[in-house]
Formats: sequence, structure tokens, C-alpha cells
Amino acid sequence: MATVRNSLEVHVTRSLIVRAVLALAFAAGGGHVSVRAAPGEPQLAEEAAGALVRGEVQQAVFNYTEALKDTALPNDRRAAILNDRGVANIKLGQTRQAFEDFNLAAQLFPEFAAVYNNRGNLLLSLGLAKEAVKDFDRSIVLAPGYAAAYNNRAGAYVRLGKIDDAIVDYTKAVQLLPSNPAPLSGRGLAHLSLMRPHAAIRDFTRSVKADARFAAGYRNRAEAKLEVEHYDEAIEDLSRAIAFDVNQADSYVLRGKAYLAVRNTASAIKDFTKAIELDPKGAIAYAERGFAYGLAEAHDESFSDLNRAIELDPRSGLAFAYRAYAYKQSEQIDVALRDIDVAQKLNPNMPEVFWVKAVIEEAQGQTDQAIADNKKALSLRPGYRDANEALQRLGSLPSTAEETMLGDAGIDTWRVVSRGQRFVAVNDQYPRLAIPLEMMGSGQPKLLAWELKEPPFKGIGLLRFFGGSVAGKTGAEDMELIAVVNVDASVVVAIEPHRQGDKLSTWTWENGKITVASVDGVTDEFMVGAARNQIAGGGERRYMSATEPGAAWAPWDTPFGGGFGQSAPTKKVTVKKKPKTIFDLLFN
Repeated sequence: MATVRNSLEVHVTRSLIVRAVLALAFAAGGGHVSVRAAPGEPQLAEEAAGALVRGEVQQAVFNYTEALKDTALPNDRRAAILNDRGVANIKLGQTRQAFEDFNLAAQLFPEFAAVYNNRGNLLLSLGLAKEAVKDFDRSIVLAPGYAAAYNNRAGAYVRLGKIDDAIVDYTKAVQLLPSNPAPLSGRGLAHLSLMRPHAAIRDFTRSVKADARFAAGYRNRAEAKLEVEHYDEAIEDLSRAIAFDVNQADSYVLRGKAYLAVRNTASAIKDFTKAIELDPKGAIAYAERGFAYGLAEAHDESFSDLNRAIELDPRSGLAFAYRAYAYKQSEQIDVALRDIDVAQKLNPNMPEVFWVKAVIEEAQGQTDQAIADNKKALSLRPGYRDANEALQRLGSLPSTAEETMLGDAGIDTWRVVSRGQRFVAVNDQYPRLAIPLEMMGSGQPKLLAWELKEPPFKGIGLLRFFGGSVAGKTGAEDMELIAVVNVDASVVVAIEPHRQGDKLSTWTWENGKITVASVDGVTDEFMVGAARNQIAGGGERRYMSATEPGAAWAPWDTPFGGGFGQSAPTKKVTVKKKPKTIFDLLFN
């Protein structure tokens, strides 16, 4: 059987067995596999493959078609050429022709794993996720080590709302190709959709370490960092994403939102303007720029943009909410109330809607209702800076926002409360600090240990908690995580897996940095305290071999229960820069 290398590539096939199994080839855009002709096979097919590499897709289709006229072709080779022509037809936007090619290839060679993967991707691109899963299932049955099929089936599960199943498949793809950014980024997005921003940050960081030019990884990590209020780091990540992909409007919109979060209105407006230049029909960019103009009290520009946003998307609750804010700013409260009512009907669970509603109520002197709506905004988006600041201004502690205490889950002065769909740990000694308890499996969180570090890591706290039961090799395994907290700044630096079943992570503390050899065999490294500011962007993680030297010791001097603090079995993960491959040339 052919081995699968740890890189994004397409193998030049040399035998029928290799064609059946194939090598991994996937990317954000789908990952269709093309097979080149082996020596001694039809010259036209070889020329077609060369044309496809050069981007001469029409010529490739013509040559593949001519090659298929050879009546002496065996079924397996005819199927391979049909598969390749299907890939070329996809690049030409010829969906029906691509389907016909993949269908005939599957009929001629039913054991051809790649054709099911390709057809599944095509089905997925057309929104037929259930049908796509069936093709990916068949591909995996034929080639159990086919990482592309796991990655792509995970994408189909996401479309179907089966996020836990998607994470299982992404994890399998990561295990098969640990240095490939695509499944890491996909799993990160899945974690983010389940409100696990710190878990998402871990995966996105690993994806950009695997490929330093992976623009989507930086963009996605920035979105997760905005969720945890690491605004400066988000801006830095988005600047990297834009440097590698200057024509992605979404990156400018997201960076503009990050600038607004730190009230750098001028830079935000500049970014939203660039996004509109790239996508003149982008309603969100107009809505965000309209809000930015409103903050800058440029009322005419604000109304112009917000009206345009509503014209482009009449069902945008965000645009109506922001226009309500603009009306409030221009002291037109009655009109603002009408707009916020429309916004609430369109998007009843949008935190911006409740925040703007609270702003209007505050202007009307309805303090109690303003507090309630700001708390609702916080329950929908923990850490929402505008809502936090409003509650502080109104004399109400954000930590009391619509929370229910979870009995018998706390420890010492810490207690666990639920806020909306999230669990957080709170402590009256740190009123500005709320530690999200990201559940990685089934069950409810329970705090296990709390420690404040001594110099040179004074001000750093560690909160260990039960994070749910997850599927392991021998059945369900309990998982424990550790939140690393800067108590002086009231910031959660990271949340790291510490235990899964019998596996334990190993922690190393030196020179202002924490290195965690994680239970999954990859090592995370990040800065804390004063040293954190010495790295551009602060808190940048570096992933390294778990076998590198260092004084490894547990977070606590005295282990807690069951060998807590023991070394975990790890594996060395080496990330190397790969040369440009056939797949890069075909689909980059």
C-alpha cells in the first residue's frame, strides 16, 4: 500500500493499488484528486495532466477526451482519466459534466477511493451534505487511512450541524497528517461554533505553525481572540492574514471590528472602506462602517451607510440596531425605538441588539431595564466590552449577568455559574474575572484545584477543572483542563488540556514562559507576565517537540490525586517547510 506523506500533495501513480488508495489532497476549497498517467500509458493523458498543472484547463479537458477514445484502455485506467477530467471540469464550472465523469469512473472501477472523495466534495459544494457523507463513507471504507476523506466528511458534518461528529473526523485527519493546516483549522472552527474559543485558538495556532502563510488560519485565530478579548493580538493576526491575502474583504471587516473594540475609530473606518471596495455589496461592511461613523458623530455618513446596508440586506438586524444607535446619537429617540424593535424581531438573540436597546433605555432614564438588557447581551456574548462598560457605568457588576450557580461544582472561594449556554468560574476576590470552563465532552464542570504562583510568576493563577468525558481508545475517558490566568490583569491567558484518561501533560516554567507538552503529543508554548510583552502581539504560541530539553515539572508542587503532575507520553512533531507540489500548482 502507498504511504501517505505528511504534506499536502498528490502522488504520481505507478500502480493500480496506488490509484485505488491515493494520497491525501485537500484544501479549504475542496481537495479534488487528480491522477497523472504512468509511463507507457496514453500520451494524450500525460499531456492533459501537464496542461492541468499549467492552468490550461480547457486544453486538459480536450486531451483527456481524446485519450478516452482509446478503446484498448483497461477499466481502471479509463476511470482514472475520467476522474481527472472531472476535476478539470470542476475548475471550468462544468458541474454536470464533472458528475457524469465521476459517476462513470465509479461504475468502471468501484474500488477507486478518490473518485468518491471528489464526488462527495462536489455534492458538498452544491449543499447536498447528506449525499456527500455517503460518498465520503465509501471512500473511507475503501481507504481507511485516507485523511482527505475524513477532513471532507467533517466539513459535511458541520453543514449538517453534527459538530461533535465533525470534531472526531477532524481529529482523525490531524492524527494522519499532524503537520497539515486544513484539518486543524477545520477543527478550530468547530470548537469556535461550540463556544470553545481557547480550544479554537490552540488549533488555529498549530495550523499557522504548520504553514506560516496560511491566511485563513490567522483570520480564524483572530476571530477566536476577539471572543476572549485579546484585541491587540487579534489585530496583529488579521494584519498577517491581510498580508498573505490582500483581497479578502472579510479580513478587513474583522480587523475593523477589532479596531472598534479598542475605539480606534479612524483605523476601523479605513478597514471597512477597503472591505467595501473589495465587495461593494457587502451589507455587513456598510453596517459596521455606519456604526463607526456614529461613534465618531459623523451623522450624515453614518445614516448613509446604514441605509445602504439595509437596502442590501433588509433582514439585517445588525444594520437596524446600529441605525437605532445612530438615531439615538442624533436625539431621535422615537425613531430609534422603531428601529430597535425591528432589529429584535429580525435577530432576537443578537448581543448588539440588546446593547443598543440598553443604550436607548439609559438615555430615557430606564436604568433597571438598561441593566437587564446589558446583562442579556453579556449572556449571549461573555466578555462583550460595551455591555461590560455600560454595567459598570450603571453601577451593576457584570458578573451578576443572568447567572445560575451550579451546586457542588466550586472549590474554596470559587463557584461555578451558568451564563446562557456557558459555564464560568467566578470569585468575589476577583470581581472583574470570569474564567470560561470549556467543556470538551459530556458532563458538567467541576473545579478541582486552584493555585497562585510564586515569583517569578507572581500574579499567574492556575485553575484545574473537570472538562467532561470524551471518547477514547478503550471507551469514555475523563478530561481535565487548566486555565492559566493573569489575575492582576483579569485575563485568561490560555486553557490547556491536562489529563485525558491516563495521559497527563507536562508543564515547564522558565524565562517568563510556560511550555505544555499536551496530552495529544504536541507542545504549546506561551509567554506570561512581563515577558509576554516582549513578543510582538503578546502571548504568541510556539509549537515544538515535546522531547526538547527543559526542567519539566507539574503546575503544583504537590500532585493532586491519581498521579497528577506526572509526565505524559508524547511524540515528536516536526513541522518542515514543504516544496511546492502538484496539488499547489493545480488548486492553490
